[in-house]
Amino acid sequence: MTTASKPLAAPAHVSAIAPYQAGKPIEELAREFGLDPAGIVKLASNENPLGMPGSAREAMLAAAESLARYPDPNGFDLKAALAERYGVPMNWITLGNGSNDILEIAALALLEPGASAVYAQHSFAVYRLATQARGARHIVVPARDYGHDLDAMFDAIADDTRLVFIANPNNPTGTFVPGEQVAAFLERVHAAHGERVTVVLDEAYNEYLDPEFRFDSTELVRRYPNLIVSRTFSKAYGLAGLRVGFAVAQPALTDLLNRVRQPFNVNTLAQAAAVAALGDAAYLQQAYSLNKAGKAQLCAAFEALKLRYVPSYGNFVLVHVGDAPRINLELLKRGVIVRPVAGDGLPEWLRVSIGLPEENQRFIDALGAILSA
Repeated sequence: MTTASKPLAAPAHVSAIAPYQAGKPIEELAREFGLDPAGIVKLASNENPLGMPGSAREAMLAAAESLARYPDPNGFDLKAALAERYGVPMNWITLGNGSNDILEIAALALLEPGASAVYAQHSFAVYRLATQARGARHIVVPARDYGHDLDAMFDAIADDTRLVFIANPNNPTGTFVPGEQVAAFLERVHAAHGERVTVVLDEAYNEYLDPEFRFDSTELVRRYPNLIVSRTFSKAYGLAGLRVGFAVAQPALTDLLNRVRQPFNVNTLAQAAAVAALGDAAYLQQAYSLNKAGKAQLCAAFEALKLRYVPSYGNFVLVHVGDAPRINLELLKRGVIVRPVAGDGLPEWLRVSIGLPEENQRFIDALGAILSA
């Protein structure tokens, strides 16, 4: 005999959260359709197709000797390496369990019921989730050409706004806001609202930018005490499975972030691998070059297939396919995993991560066969 239970007494804003939907794992697809995992191509999660750097693998294996001990809670070696790379003091750096953790920490430190966060339509889903988890109000600004409309975002800032999220390049659309426009936005926000409104500049895909588009966001941190710049080792550095991210901000903000950051949030292996990857310039250049060529390969195919796509500055391309659920299912049956983005308000689009040349071609061939059937 079972006893009827009462509903869980969770806060309404938590019960209302739709959990984050990650890209389908290879093993899950293999079980679902009876496929050989070795023959499946995953182009769904913006991972680096090169795999982790050999330098990081060696550092991780060496660090395994100390796994009976807790990680360094302050991540001294990694912070020292990051401080040297970006020319900032170590106390300007916060480490995270991926940059996703940094976004959550910022929301935890600065949002509460009665506050609001501003972010763009079709931007990273975690902005919505982190805001919702704190019971704060969402101010979603309509996208312009699938990207950020910074003028409209500035106008949307309300008296209760505490956070503004900007993804640059943006996920899932791949758009980019030039550095001078970001700087002008920050100047307007700081002049109008001082340090009451914090801007999070999420640069997870920064390393994939062509050199002419790169700008020094740490210089903006020096200018604006209300700015947090977030970066990750999950993309171009090839360490997605280890979960390492970091933020750069002035000490007052960094102090707030560290008050709510979980202790030991970046594990020993991740810290060691990130230090090594940060110093592996050859690997980073290889990742950039491979991505640039793969992006051209995909875009040429989309043009040949007469499919509309959003020019991308990241390691993925957003393509309009019409009946996205059907085409995605047909791709899955053929052992190709891409990312539906209906949850991001783009029900007729698919986001395709850039893989190795042969992986890209598998996708292109499968898509062409589906569209011509």
